[in-house]
Amino acid sequence: MHKIFWTVLALWLCGLVVPARADSYPLTDGSSVSGNIVTFNDNGVMFRMENDSYTNLLWTKFSQDALVQLGKNPKIKPLVEPFIEPPLSARAKKPEITIQEVSRLGLPSKQFLLVAFFSSPVGFVILLLLYVANVYAGYEIAVLRAHPMGLVVGVSAVLPILGPIIFLCTPTQTKSPQSAVSSHPAAKSETYAMPGAAGEIHIAEASWKKEPAAQEPQIFQRGQFMFNRRFIETKFSNFFTSIRREADRDLLFIVKTTHEELIVQRITRIASNEVRFEVGQGASRREVMVPFADIQEIQLKHRDA
Repeated sequence: MHKIFWTVLALWLCGLVVPARADSYPLTDGSSVSGNIVTFNDNGVMFRMENDSYTNLLWTKFSQDALVQLGKNPKIKPLVEPFIEPPLSARAKKPEITIQEVSRLGLPSKQFLLVAFFSSPVGFVILLLLYVANVYAGYEIAVLRAHPMGLVVGVSAVLPILGPIIFLCTPTQTKSPQSAVSSHPAAKSETYAMPGAAGEIHIAEASWKKEPAAQEPQIFQRGQFMFNRRFIETKFSNFFTSIRREADRDLLFIVKTTHEELIVQRITRIASNEVRFEVGQGASRREVMVPFADIQEIQLKHRDA
């Protein structure tokens, strides 16, 4: 009997066993639990029910009133305090938000659009650019409509926007036939006197009757031109085929290298560093490989030149 007494006393002092006291504790679901507290920890508490059964309840299952009631026990209080909601009076009041007036930029006063442009540096620059564009438009219209340059540009400078529109709506001026004939360098007039006539008849010689002058040879020299694959393919594309056009049949393709002068009939192959020519006259033909670095000069000329 003494051993049981001292065991219960020791457990009570250690906080594992609370003296039997059948209290009722309301729960969050509306029910309640009645029994003696056997033991408790950070998770919850164990009750001994009246029918000698045991149940474990978490701290979150208890209502606020039950937590306050359990907190009256000094040993249980540290465990239930985190779950007890403070009353509204004890809660810290939120600081009041004070709206302060800020300085705002004032709206500009209403005024005429053109005056507003001149009152601002940015607007003045915009107007200046528009004025320059207006004068330039007059220059372009004078070229397009064949009007006097000074007249169109001057009117555009005095009457912005309106001046270019006026000249743009006018028809394009054309030169008179007499001025066209007199300004044509190929027209040559001859005078024939008619017997018994008071005047003379001027007959202009047609330009198509004049024999065309012989074309000068085209010469491409090293130093003035860079001889490479792109140059050959661009300038002499007509010589890659065995049958040339009618206009190119009387052309001589002459290539001067550091060793010899070649009369090329056609270009057979071309690479990044060299080109192969078919050279010779008549039935005698041969293929010659020439590096681009050896080419000194290329000529294109007519056979009769």
